[in-house]
Amino acid sequence: MSVAAQALDRRPLDAIAVGLMLLLCASWGLQQVVIKVTAPLMGAVMQAGVRSAIAALLVYGFTLWRRQPLWQRDGTLPAGLLAGLLFGGEFLCIFVGLGHTTASRMAVFLYTAPVFTALGLHFTVPGERLRPAQWLGVIAAFAGIVIAFADGIGNGIGGATTSPTQGGSTLIGDGLGVLAGALWAATTLLVRASPLASAPASKTLLYQLAVSAVALLALALMAGQHIDVQFNGLVFASLFYQSVLVAFASYLAWFWLLRQYLTSRLAVFSFLTPLFGVTFGVVLMHDVVGVRFAISALLVLGGIVLVNRRG
Repeated sequence: MSVAAQALDRRPLDAIAVGLMLLLCASWGLQQVVIKVTAPLMGAVMQAGVRSAIAALLVYGFTLWRRQPLWQRDGTLPAGLLAGLLFGGEFLCIFVGLGHTTASRMAVFLYTAPVFTALGLHFTVPGERLRPAQWLGVIAAFAGIVIAFADGIGNGIGGATTSPTQGGSTLIGDGLGVLAGALWAATTLLVRASPLASAPASKTLLYQLAVSAVALLALALMAGQHIDVQFNGLVFASLFYQSVLVAFASYLAWFWLLRQYLTSRLAVFSFLTPLFGVTFGVVLMHDVVGVRFAISALLVLGGIVLVNRRG
């Protein structure tokens, strides 16, 4: 079946799709809060590596249950290894960055990924040129980033503390959040432009999880983060949420939605995830959202909506 025919088979969003997308966006938005809460008990890199390792085992078990072939020579290995390294780099930036910024700010910066993806597609795929409204979205999003960076620098000027939750500069964490969004976009572009585009979604996800698990756990061991881990109920609950509910179940649910419904309609929900992230950060972590950051967040969210518009 051709790509065009597959697109015609996909249907508009119904109540099931809308409800599931709201649940997924909420779970993805909450993830930054969960990571930050667990950080004092388990090092950032160690936490990211364990998350990927558990999720990789679950995805591998899922492929065995579905009897999906994994080991045939289909030309995906080089791209799969690179995708895994990009994926690992993305989550390294997220987990480390959350030690230098708030969960609310990380949620906004991370989900600039659709903007970076649209820019990458514009320069690499002739059929994905940005239209004027989408260019306006790119400009709005980057204007929001600049304002947010100025806000993060301003918080640290004359501050008595370096804690981002107490008024310290968030510049390092904000920068890592933007870099994470760019790496996420690079992974998306790689998957689309490589043999991974025709590989089963579970195989592509397994590449990302398995390679990132090896790389991140190796970094964590070299940094000695395995020594000071404090295993308790909170850590186990956090790892269950991150690995089982988010990295495994939610990603598979997302791939199922992509096969059943119109992708352009699903993409509109992209702006809800950072909105949930900011809300959870304010309510659960007591993050302070000033006027400048509120303006920057609205610009970024508006830019995401415009970039995802289709003619």
